[in-house]
Amino acid sequence: MLLPTDFNSMNNIGQTRLINEILEMNKESREFNLVLTPRDAASILEARNEFLQQLARIEMSIDVSKSLIRNFCNSSFITPEDYVATLIELHEIFYHIKNETDDKIGDNELIRVMKDYFENSCGGSLELLKSMLASYSEEFRKTTVVHTLLKEDQNGDFKKSGNKPNE
Repeated sequence: MLLPTDFNSMNNIGQTRLINEILEMNKESREFNLVLTPRDAASILEARNEFLQQLARIEMSIDVSKSLIRNFCNSSFITPEDYVATLIELHEIFYHIKNETDDKIGDNELIRVMKDYFENSCGGSLELLKSMLASYSEEFRKTTVVHTLLKEDQNGDFKKSGNKPNE
């Protein structure tokens, strides 16, 4: 099905608008010596769209892209030389974890966790961030399942024996 491609692809007018939205983020990142060019912004958006298509996801805005820029531009681990590549990889990690957690974690919360791990536990290592977030998403799924089962049990939706749905 080509729906994600259709929704996430950009025509020339839309692409220009989205690139300009990304370039507006330079107002915040410039103070950290991190500035995107129109080509950089286009590369980030192209990579984002590829990730969305690969994961069969639909995004109606670029709020996640802007939030990743806003939250990571002040990192002492990101240099002007690796800024674009880091942002692209952060997009890939973000959308992968969103899928792994079945979208049960909010965008802002996930970005907050990513930033905290990146800065404090990973020392700026994207590979370590991927690994830690894989563990985080596994634990998140387990906790979500337990909470769901407990809630359903409290509502009497499951029998005590075998945790099978009532028939």
